[in-house]
Amino acid sequence: MSAYAFEVLDVAAEPYAVVPQLTARLRITEPAGRRIHAIALRCQIRVEPQRRRYDDTEQLALRGLFGEPARWGDTLKPFQWMQTNTTVQGFTGATEVDLPLPCTYDLDVIGTRYLHAVGAGDIPLDFLFSGTVFLRGDSGFEVEQVPWVCEAQYALPVSVWHDMMASYFPNSGWLRVSSDVLGELTAYRTRHDLISWDETLRRLLRGEP
Repeated sequence: MSAYAFEVLDVAAEPYAVVPQLTARLRITEPAGRRIHAIALRCQIRVEPQRRRYDDTEQLALRGLFGEPARWGDTLKPFQWMQTNTTVQGFTGATEVDLPLPCTYDLDVIGTRYLHAVGAGDIPLDFLFSGTVFLRGDSGFEVEQVPWVCEAQYALPVSVWHDMMASYFPNSGWLRVSSDVLGELTAYRTRHDLISWDETLRRLLRGEP
């Protein structure tokens, strides 16, 4: 089995995607010089929150995920952000390829809650690669697996994610609630002749009946 090296060169927002999406630019190297016909590449991206510091505002916002900062020695652990895949076209030696990273603003997803809570700095990411490699051998096609040890780290500026979300959802965010709760909110809004959901929620936050 060949040795493969993966490097994340950059992560940038896609300005014209149908849904919010980041794109990671990868460099893949196969040092033996064999002809790679294609790679069906899979990738698990994990956030490693213990590899950065947090200010007081961020610590308060992250309590719902990790508890009180005094407990973070036990609770601040890596977690999966997403899984994604792509097809790498044939190459010899090395190639560069785009890996799509579809994102969501669903605040029930732990990765979204974490990114929403962190205001500045970089997010330490770990890219864990797997997949199937198709090679051209002397007797035809050969197949082997991407070694499980293949991974790469990248520090994602949190501003990249925030700016992307702001471009897709300008000055807004999304909350998912059950149909029962939505029905009660709608009835409350109608009963008080409220113009918008913002006004409805502000009134409820003020504790007005």
